[in-house]
Amino acid sequence: MKDKYIFRSERLGFRNWKKEDLNDFAEINSDLDVMEHFPKPLTQQETAEFIERLQKHYDKNGYNYFATEILDTGELIGFIGLAYQEYETEFTPATDIGWRLKKSSWGKGYATEGAKRCLEFAFSELDLEKVVSTCTIGNKKSENVMKKIGMSKKGEFNHPKLKDYPDFEKCIWYEIKK
Repeated sequence: MKDKYIFRSERLGFRNWKKEDLNDFAEINSDLDVMEHFPKPLTQQETAEFIERLQKHYDKNGYNYFATEILDTGELIGFIGLAYQEYETEFTPATDIGWRLKKSSWGKGYATEGAKRCLEFAFSELDLEKVVSTCTIGNKKSENVMKKIGMSKKGEFNHPKLKDYPDFEKCIWYEIKK
C-alpha cells in the first residue's frame, strides 16, 4: 500500500492538500489567536483559494506548505512546509519555511519537529542551498521556532505584500544554508 504521506517525522505526517481538508483548515484559519500576526482571519472561500494555490504550488515545485497530520490520530493540525516566494526583497526569490497550527496543538513541539523534518527534506531531497523564514516583528513564537531549527536572523524588512497593513508590514527574516 502506498503511504499517503510524502514524508514523516516522529509524530507527524506531511502530505499534499485535498478538497476534504477545507472545513478543518478553514476552522484553523478563522481562529483569531492563530491569525493574530496576520491582517485578518480567512473566510471559508479564502481558505479554499489558499488550498488551491498550495496544490498548484506542489504540482509545479514538488513541495508546498504541507498539510500536516498527527500520525497516531490522523488529525489535521495545519501546515508545516515550504513555499517558493518571489515577492521583492533583498533575499527573494527564495524558498520559505513556514507553519500555521491549530491552537490545540501549540506547545507540544510540533512546529519545531515538523520544521526540522521539512529542512531535511529541503536539503536532502530537493537539494536546496538555503531556506528562509519570515514573520512579523512581534511573532515571538515563530521566531523561537526559527532559532530552534538552527536558522540565523539576517535582518528586518517591510513586507511588500503587507504594505496596506502597517501593523503587520514590519517583519524579520531568518536564513539557514545547507
